Amino acid sequence: MASYFTKASNFPAGFNNVTIRGIPLTQAHPGQTFWVSNATTSVLPGHVGGSDGNPGTFAAPFSTLDYAIGRCVAGRGDIIFIKPGHAETVTSATTINLDVKGVAIVGLGSGSSRPTFTFTTANTATIPVTAADIAVVNCRFIGNFLGIASTFTLGAAPYFTLQDCQFNDTSAILNFLAIITTTVGTNSDHLHIDDNYIESDATTRNVAPIVILNTMDGLTVVRNRITTSVIHNNISQLVSHAALVMTDLLIQGNYVYCVNTDTATGAVLVSTTATTGSGMIAHNRVRALDIAAAILVTATAVQYGLFDNLYIGDGTMNSGFVLPAIGSDA
Repeated sequence: MASYFTKASNFPAGFNNVTIRGIPLTQAHPGQTFWVSNATTSVLPGHVGGSDGNPGTFAAPFSTLDYAIGRCVAGRGDIIFIKPGHAETVTSATTINLDVKGVAIVGLGSGSSRPTFTFTTANTATIPVTAADIAVVNCRFIGNFLGIASTFTLGAAPYFTLQDCQFNDTSAILNFLAIITTTVGTNSDHLHIDDNYIESDATTRNVAPIVILNTMDGLTVVRNRITTSVIHNNISQLVSHAALVMTDLLIQGNYVYCVNTDTATGAVLVSTTATTGSGMIAHNRVRALDIAAAILVTATAVQYGLFDNLYIGDGTMNSGFVLPAIGSDA
């Protein structure tokens, strides 16, 4: 049998307690490592092209992410590495299902060579997340159908992490409406959205990129960059959570560029009618075009502490000003 069907590691018990030239190597995860790639231009000598009939090793990777997820074991701490140049098409809500607890999905490569998932065929095409403790890192997602409702749809999926990913629309009418949408009555606590880039050209978008439809503890939205080219007046450009109570929320260090001319009822950062809960909204930077009644967080949301959020709305070269205004103890 060819060598590429054997284990990639010569240490089947893991790297713990292995010492090379006096340096101990410690395995950073307890589970299995699987590889995915359907790229045909970068197959190394002695390797084979991706196929779900392969063993999923570095030299003989699987060809689809969903198959790799199915090979994982819940709670074992498995990692799926996706090689540069990999590309898949998401045509429905069943193409890819993140349904195994504790799996980390890590895309390799940079720029346009990162693993790319293009959504087509139906506006209900989505990636459902139905298990806890899943992470998706360093992948690209392209909206290429009219009004795709949401890139990810979270069911009972606490501790989902989305990190260092990119979201783009194909055109003004072929696009994503939301990036993440949670589900009513489920537990998706501690949703973590970190360091992503969202570029929206959608003329039909009528929801925020992050739509929370359940009460939640520990929502964290930090260091993301959002750029929109179309006016979506009174629609939040980051998070909406209606009347649902958020506890221990953190929205920090995000950069939002939009061309909204009216933010009086929808706000720019957070849209909500809830008045109880807890959390911090700090160090965000926003550019919009509302010079009359600009607000970053819906006025009724008195439960949050707001610190050092800057806004500019007149289209000038002036630096932003603190919004809401600086308070006092008087």
